[in-house]
Amino acid sequence: MDLELLRKKEILLESLLTDMNSVIVAYSGGVDSSVLAYYARKCLSINAKIVIAVSPSLAVDELNFARGQASLFNWRLIEIETNEVKKPEYLKNDQMRCYFCKSTLFEELEVLADELGVEYLAYGANVDDMMDFRPGHKAAREHCVSSPLQKAGLSKEEIRVLAKKANLPSWDRPQMACLSSRVPTFETITPTKLNLVDRAESFIRSLGFYQVRVRYKEGSAVVEVGETEVAQLFSDVELVSSIRTHLKGLGFSDVQIDENGYRQGNANLLSGGLVWTK
Repeated sequence: MDLELLRKKEILLESLLTDMNSVIVAYSGGVDSSVLAYYARKCLSINAKIVIAVSPSLAVDELNFARGQASLFNWRLIEIETNEVKKPEYLKNDQMRCYFCKSTLFEELEVLADELGVEYLAYGANVDDMMDFRPGHKAAREHCVSSPLQKAGLSKEEIRVLAKKANLPSWDRPQMACLSSRVPTFETITPTKLNLVDRAESFIRSLGFYQVRVRYKEGSAVVEVGETEVAQLFSDVELVSSIRTHLKGLGFSDVQIDENGYRQGNANLLSGGLVWTK
């Protein structure tokens, strides 16, 4: 990595944030929004408001981590409740689900910005996000939400370097999409399904696994751990059995373990008829 170039991007990021005068940062605890929050507070002090949206689509473990990190840096975290899971457009779970989620979030942040007298909204999009289909970016454009990391030309890898430099606990955390991403496209989302997935993933992480997904399909679960963790899981027959037993106890009708491990986008593969491994 070109550290001199990264330093120039860091300076540009600080300049962009300083010019805002006041900003609300949409924070999730993930590395991107954490770095944005860190630099916003560094440049604008209390004129940078760090806000997290609490809803059934946010895992409890992720919320607790985000709270802990914010407390560590004295960000004075503001929590708001968003109600995307009450909107039919969101619950039908088509390819635009993220659009309706982000639209709901940005509408709430606009109200808060008016109440607090804040000039700008910002979120943690980066340049790598430009290479993928992200309906949430459409919502950001419609609501004039700024993406300073993207404007500074920062990639995901560079953001992790800055996060490590800042001693942010999120610097090496795995990427975590919202819980709704565990439900295959076009299968209806409900708070009950999201809660079931959340409890299942929390249990598996408590066993020491780093990368965890529990995919939900028609009442059944497909468990994924990181590709480097698959061998560890399958080497322990009793561990596999305990995971299946626990998840069925939570309410899943069937539990499968994916021998290929976690792959981004597996929820959509499931909706297309992926064969579940035993």
